[in-house]
Amino acid sequence: MSCNPAIGGLGKGHIVREVDAFDGLIGRAADAAAIHYRMLNRSKGTAVQGPRVQADRRRYAAAIHHMLSEQANLSIVEGEAAALHIERGKIAGVRLADDTIIACRAVVLATGTFLGGRLFRGDERDAGGRVGERSASRMAEQLRALDLPMARMKTGTPPRLDGRTIDWAALPEQPSDSEPWTMSPMTGSRPLPQIACAITRTTPQTHAIIAEAFDRSPLFTGAIEANGPRYCPSIEDKIKRFADRDSHQIFLEPEGLDDPLVYPNGLSTSLPTDVQESMIASMPGLERARITVPGYAVEYDHIDPRALDGHLALRAIDGVFCAGQINGTTGYEEAAGQGLVAGLNAAAHACAMAPVILDRASSYTGVMIDDLILQGVTEPYRMLTARAEYRLSLRADNAETRLGPIARASGCLSAERAAHQADRMRQREQLREELSAMRTAADLARQGASVAQDGSRRTAYEWLRFETVTLDHVMNGMVDVEPAVVAETLEDARYAPYVERQVEEVARLRADEAIMLPSDLAYATVPGLSQEMIDRLSLAQPASLAAASRIRGITPAALSAVLLHARKRAA
Repeated sequence: MSCNPAIGGLGKGHIVREVDAFDGLIGRAADAAAIHYRMLNRSKGTAVQGPRVQADRRRYAAAIHHMLSEQANLSIVEGEAAALHIERGKIAGVRLADDTIIACRAVVLATGTFLGGRLFRGDERDAGGRVGERSASRMAEQLRALDLPMARMKTGTPPRLDGRTIDWAALPEQPSDSEPWTMSPMTGSRPLPQIACAITRTTPQTHAIIAEAFDRSPLFTGAIEANGPRYCPSIEDKIKRFADRDSHQIFLEPEGLDDPLVYPNGLSTSLPTDVQESMIASMPGLERARITVPGYAVEYDHIDPRALDGHLALRAIDGVFCAGQINGTTGYEEAAGQGLVAGLNAAAHACAMAPVILDRASSYTGVMIDDLILQGVTEPYRMLTARAEYRLSLRADNAETRLGPIARASGCLSAERAAHQADRMRQREQLREELSAMRTAADLARQGASVAQDGSRRTAYEWLRFETVTLDHVMNGMVDVEPAVVAETLEDARYAPYVERQVEEVARLRADEAIMLPSDLAYATVPGLSQEMIDRLSLAQPASLAAASRIRGITPAALSAVLLHARKRAA
């Protein structure tokens, strides 16, 4: 797992469900290891709610290894992938550290924080992508020698605490959700016992300790030059940026059922160990807490994602695909979504099949990839629900409905998953058929619904748009449908008026996506474009007019000029 033993969250949980819809492993492994479930943003609409689980780190790894061992046609080679083996501008294989070459037609680079990774803690410096694990230095040197557009990013991790030294009784408890939802619909029920997390807070004393040590933090001494994630800053960054705040919430998350380690979420830091110890002791419930592994920062190489196309293929080297932090993203979930798309398209490339592209209207994964390849990054990219303009229809609960047909057409589904999705589709159709019956306002009043008695007549499905109307008010009797299908259908009904307004926008998007732009279009030759527009278009190399329209700073007039130039060239 990543440094944080959790899967999902706001925006991130959507991606987990989307990968699961393609029969990916992350959702099922999360359920197999989940010791705490929590639906984030529960007070808001389902479109922006985020499923998140706290996972047992060892059990997650065991679940993944078990599922990989059962995967047909998969060989796992233990060794360091030291370099790409390139012949005549195309990938020909991967060179291991012992100089063995594994021949291949396509490769996916998923380097995490290891590509040229360097660790920072106070004045301490070390090469590595994680404590106790070496960095991928040879690969970093090769990629830089290939003159690829590369830069540095930074992330961090909090100190790990010995849970046996925490005063849990003194802290507010956060129980696991009682509702029996799971990350993957393929998981019948939660297999593990659920445990509570706890909440503590920083204090004015904590802030004073940190502020006094600013001159010992590599973030502020200039030792770390790369940008870190804005939405998950280090504690010292929080104290400096939000000096008016006298407290920050810290979630104490156990790392396993039989593991004493605790992850203090919200306390990422690269301060010296002695400062971390004082900082921890200044918080309620942690006065006697013992640090087992001090926190640290990691700086690593990434490739400018504008060097990739919509398949996550590196345009400079035929057959190389990239996924995860190498593309400038943060998070396990964002990496999983990219891994899905890069893996699908690497396989398609190797087998001379049609590529698979997810767009902004179909998935959060598509939103993320589109953002990356068109806008680039200045800090580690994190998925947020606010990034998706069609988020009302991109809910976490309807990922299978949205993406199941694409997954099936791509050949991704096992027989078990295909049968499951077909059964869910049958149940949805059955329920929609039942809800197509007409009901009057008087009918609903007789069933106890509070609606205006204006003689209106609507289908049961349309009546469900009203806040005061429930399924019991419009159904004579329940059909044999799973609760999850019922819940998804109810949300479809409630969001329908708003989603219908977006149908025209999506249609325009699809039409503009069909207007393709040449991959070798020289934007410097397009009349009327400013130098800034030429630079941005040349760097992103948009595949379609719609993609060009989403690049920052590109005006409608510029789009017209590009389209006219492309048509003249084609003629």
